[in-house]
Formats: sequence, C-alpha cells, structure tokens
Amino acid sequence: MEQFASLIAASINAGTPLLLAALGLLINERAGVLNLGAEGMMLVAAIAGFAVGYTTHSPLLGFLAGALSGVLMAALFSWLALVLATNQVATGLALSIFGAGLSAFIGQRFVGLALPSQTLAIPVLKDIPFIGQALFQQHWMSYLALLLCAAIGWFIYRTRAGLVLRAVGESPESAHALGYPVRWIRFAALLFGGACCGLAGAYLSLVYTPMWVEGLVSGRGWIALALTAFATWRPARVLLGALLFGGVTILQFYLQGMGVTVPSQILSMLPYVATIVVLALISRNPDWIRLNMPASLGKPFKPDAS
Repeated sequence: MEQFASLIAASINAGTPLLLAALGLLINERAGVLNLGAEGMMLVAAIAGFAVGYTTHSPLLGFLAGALSGVLMAALFSWLALVLATNQVATGLALSIFGAGLSAFIGQRFVGLALPSQTLAIPVLKDIPFIGQALFQQHWMSYLALLLCAAIGWFIYRTRAGLVLRAVGESPESAHALGYPVRWIRFAALLFGGACCGLAGAYLSLVYTPMWVEGLVSGRGWIALALTAFATWRPARVLLGALLFGGVTILQFYLQGMGVTVPSQILSMLPYVATIVVLALISRNPDWIRLNMPASLGKPFKPDAS
C-alpha cells in the first residue's frame, strides 16, 4: 500500500504540468483559437523560470518569470494569428520551433546546474495513513492547478463571461454582431493560455526535475494538446486525463525499479504510445468530436468581412 500511495503521489506530480498546460489550451480552443506552440512556450518558460529561480534563489520569482515568458510568447502568436491573420497551424508550429531554439540558446550557461527539491507536507493531513502520503505531500503548485481546474469549470459553465467565451468559439460572427469584441476576447484567452503553459514549463524546471537540460519539456506540450481533445474540451476530464498520462509517465520508472526486463527505450515510449492510442480511439467517432469541438476552432476571424 505504501508503494501504491507513492505511485499516486508521483502521478500527481507528473500530471501537474500537463494539467496546467492543457487548461490554458482549453481556454484558447474554447475561444476558437488553435495554438500548437505549447511546446515552445513551455520550453522558453522552463529556462526563464530556472534562470530566475537559480539566480535569485526564489522559486516564486521563477514561477512569475515562467508565466511572464509564456504570456510574451502567446502575445507574439496573437499578433501573428489575430492581427495578421496568419494560418494558426503554421504559426503554432513555427512558435514551437522558435521556442526550442531560443531556450537552447539562452540555457547554455545553465546546463548541469541544479536547484534543491521542493515539497510541501500539509501538517496533520500528511500523517493520515495512505491518503496523507498519496495526496498531501505535493508542491503547492499542484494544489493551485487543482483549484484552477475547478475555477475554470465554474467560469465556463456558470458565468456570463464564460458564456461569451463559448459563443466566440462557436460563432464569432454572431458574437461580433451582438457587439462583443471577438479579437480582444481571443487575445485575452491566448494570454491566459500562455500564462498557464508558462507555469507548466516553470514547474518542470523548478520542481519536477529541478535542473535545466536542452529539450527538458520532452513533448509534454504536444501531449497537453492531445489531452484537450481527449477531454472533449471539459476541465474535469482534463484533470482525469492529466492524472492518467502522469501515471503512464511515471510507471516506466516504477517498472524499471521493480526489475521488469523491458528495454528502457520502450518504457520511455509509453506516454507517447498512450497518446497515439487515445487519439486513435477518439478518431473512430468523428461525430462525437464534431459535437464537442468548438465550431470555429482554427478558423480566422476578420470583423471587416462580417
């Protein structure tokens, strides 16, 4: 039971950056914008967060730097996709490539450096058998991600602003005709998504693996993108999927520790194989995806044309 509790705790730790990034991308896509630049944003945020955290010895400043760098990357994407009306798919891919190169260049002097590990044990609750070890010895950012998930669910389905956001994602022409500033709403959604991806990247370099190496994100941005489709753009399902993919990610280390005679390369492939399998299963029912996906996802909007 102790080993199982440890597996749950590690799964939450591994799923936290996926949850943060996927929640931000969910808001983007609910507004009708497809941003494939999550990987690049997370990489830039990871090196920015680590550099500031290592230099100032303040993890909080590191998280703020990560969030700010994510916002700046999202602002760049917004200018290209919303103002210049570039293709969202091509722009997102370019942002990922740009972020990978920029993070590698900035991070040269930080390679091999490390930060002390950070954990938070909640008094009293941490002493509860099994549950305390599994749930109440996480970093504070993991709890913030859970609160953010609940807050986004409430915002989308219980507030007027959330209704407007969904309306923009479904029919920007109708929302514009009613007087809503579609571009500004999408711009705000993209900045929020960038901040979430920034926090996810900073979490990876400050908490999950408190060091910097080139390519630290290792495809988690792409997994977060797949996670939004897997969750059919619903926050509660994003949480479930993040924990699932986090468990698959951490399972490889437990299997290796148990002496399972499987090549390590195959075990490292497990999270990405799981992503492909899930997407393949979802794609078997295109009507289901079409009913849940925002109708204007990935389509540019020009007010002058309406």
